[in-house]
Amino acid sequence: MPGPETPSVEQLETFPNQFAGRDYTIEIVCPEFTSVCPMTGQPDFGTITYTYTPATRCVELKSLKLYLQRFRNEGIFYEHIVNRLLDDFVAACQPARCKVVGAFTPRGGITTTVTATFEAERR
Repeated sequence: MPGPETPSVEQLETFPNQFAGRDYTIEIVCPEFTSVCPMTGQPDFGTITYTYTPATRCVELKSLKLYLQRFRNEGIFYEHIVNRLLDDFVAACQPARCKVVGAFTPRGGITTTVTATFEAERR
């Protein structure tokens, strides 16, 4: 079981989508994301953007904020961050589709943007 400061999918709260019969898009921009480079131990900063079409559940924003803040001391690569954020979001909300973009600030003159997507199977 994760410790009290470790991010986990259980921290993401949801609420019923009142417009589940309609396709619409929600965009959530989180400009203050922080984690730690596992190679150097230096802090990484970036903007995380979620764009999703909810099915029956929507994410509760305060729980998302608190979940993201728990990455502050996590040693994790950019690619792993974005894919983990997508996997946890999909597990919590089960959206029709979701895209997570991590746009990280330059380090050593290099800017990195990682995008991960999910689309539910249509029945």
